Amino acid sequence: MEVNNPLGTAPVGELIRKFALPSMLSLLVSAAYNITDQIFIGHMVGMLGNAATNVSFPVVSLCTALAQLIGVGTAANFNICQGRKDSENAKRYIGTGLVMSVILGVLLGILILVFKTPILVMCGATEQVLPYAQLYLGITALGLPFLLFSNCNSILVRADGSPKWSMTCMVTGALINVFLDWFFMSVFSLGIQGAALATIISQIISFGLCLSYFFRFRSFKIERSMLSVRIEHLKAIAKLGVSNFINHIVMMTVNIVLNNTLKHYGALSIYGSDIPLAVAGIVSKIYMIMVAFTVGLSQGCQPIFSFNMGAKNYDRVKETYIKAVKIAAVIGIVAFVIFQTFPRQVTSIFGNGDVLYFEFAAQYLKTYLFCVFLTGIQPLTVNYFTSVGNVKSGIILSLSRQGLFLLPLILVLPTILGLDGVLYAGPIAEVMAFIWSMSMMKREFKRLEVLKNSLHE
Repeated sequence: MEVNNPLGTAPVGELIRKFALPSMLSLLVSAAYNITDQIFIGHMVGMLGNAATNVSFPVVSLCTALAQLIGVGTAANFNICQGRKDSENAKRYIGTGLVMSVILGVLLGILILVFKTPILVMCGATEQVLPYAQLYLGITALGLPFLLFSNCNSILVRADGSPKWSMTCMVTGALINVFLDWFFMSVFSLGIQGAALATIISQIISFGLCLSYFFRFRSFKIERSMLSVRIEHLKAIAKLGVSNFINHIVMMTVNIVLNNTLKHYGALSIYGSDIPLAVAGIVSKIYMIMVAFTVGLSQGCQPIFSFNMGAKNYDRVKETYIKAVKIAAVIGIVAFVIFQTFPRQVTSIFGNGDVLYFEFAAQYLKTYLFCVFLTGIQPLTVNYFTSVGNVKSGIILSLSRQGLFLLPLILVLPTILGLDGVLYAGPIAEVMAFIWSMSMMKREFKRLEVLKNSLHE
């Protein structure tokens, strides 16, 4: 991996396709765990089932945040060490990341099992929704250690130069999840419990496939002596993974505040509390598809950014970012056209409802995701700064859309516009995050030019 590494020599467009496409598919498949549950639950349990998965979703966001903290931080340090030809520290980072992914997964599962009811109430569960949510989360919490390990270490598999295997781990689990959803809910009529069982079984299978890769790691053999937590390496992992972690924690916080805001202002509208909660759950799953594309693109660029920054190939760093922005724009425009043209058809995939339900669903989807064509820029830019070791900029930017813009807008606009204020908060926050991202990258490109020129002096 250190001699004639293609990350430093192969065409950038070819590398983006090689690493980003499997990453996108992996995240799409990861999203499919929740999306297929939502579809089957929507059709076989109903609106309250959809609302139950929505109020349970912040737990998944927390799991993803921890996986990103360790996975992205480990992968970035690992690839930077490769660019510097520092194989000993590369091994130590991999060992520390593997052990931490196990520890955090087990701790998270225990925490959720013990405190599931107060957590669900905090996340906005109404009296009618709570029993469904307790059943669903009580089972899926058992799969959190397997989910965290797979989501975290699939990033390391990709950083090791095996994006296709990373994709295979997730795709296999997702396909099994779809089959088991049908099997448990249609054949055995297990309802929302069946969806939860399907989820954890498929997560265990993905975990097994991901774990098997580390017995044949490409860069070096994984030895037992490597598997320990080294504090100095853990600090470095946290330093480069913290911006992605914060981004997902803020997303989780926004999800909780959004649910409680919809619950409150929905009760004051013709829709009531449960319809907005159910619709928000559906739209969040639809948005997960878009996030899978954009975050998958940014994660696929991570090894290219990190290696070439370590190797001081500054032109390749810039070229990678510019090409990735163009790809993100195309993906966003396609999503915009679909959401604006077919809102009823898209939301009906997730179950049936009355006239008021579909009226609010179409309005929510079209308005809240109106600026979806800009969605890919902010996560790509966050991951860029993380990948090149600029932690401060990554943290600041990771807070922008969700924390600095969306969260205050969700709190303020409904006091003026009522329930409609929640809907308008989405596109306003997207525009503000886009402007900030572009201004930061403009300054970063100037810095790269200075670094490039200094090499020739």
